[in-house]
Amino acid sequence: MKPDSIILDIDGTLWDSTPVVAEAWNNVIETTSDLTFRFTPEALTQLFGHPMYEIADLTFSYLPAQERYALMDRCCDEEHAYLLASRRELLYPQVADTVRELSREYRLFIVSNCQCGYIELFLEKTGLGGCITDFECPGNTGLGKGANIRLVMERNRLLRPVYVGDIEGDRAAAKEAGIPFCHAAYGFGRVEDPDYVIRKFSDLTTLFSD
Repeated sequence: MKPDSIILDIDGTLWDSTPVVAEAWNNVIETTSDLTFRFTPEALTQLFGHPMYEIADLTFSYLPAQERYALMDRCCDEEHAYLLASRRELLYPQVADTVRELSREYRLFIVSNCQCGYIELFLEKTGLGGCITDFECPGNTGLGKGANIRLVMERNRLLRPVYVGDIEGDRAAAKEAGIPFCHAAYGFGRVEDPDYVIRKFSDLTTLFSD
């Protein structure tokens, strides 16, 4: 059955911000700590999809909890500034045009495991705010991705949404929310048994055609 709406992940689905984020986070580490650890874009592709404090736990487990969470908060603040200033093309090919085209047929939403302000930054940076009906993240609610998907579904009275993401955690979140999952196979991860697969973002324009 054709969906009535599409809920989108961001990182690994709509854009790849890892080169800019790695630069921002490393700047924080270099200027505010004595740590020798540095992030790479490749390492971030394996971390993105986790809530931010889980990333802190995975990366800085040797630091006291309060210290590692404060460091992650500083990284996120710096990340926002770097992303807004960056002139890199972060969107995957044809994402902007495809989102605009899809918004004429479907209501579009975003649910991402990100910090407060990240989705707003994405919409400002890309100019796609007018295409997105609603969004949610654990930075706002303290909930996991599956619960946030359900929250968006309930407050917007969605009957047949599909979730589009790129990693196994996205598939699990869609299953938790009780909706079909579409794997963005060009993104950061592999997924077992998705309901749908796209090889490029623009495939969404024809994926659900009768």
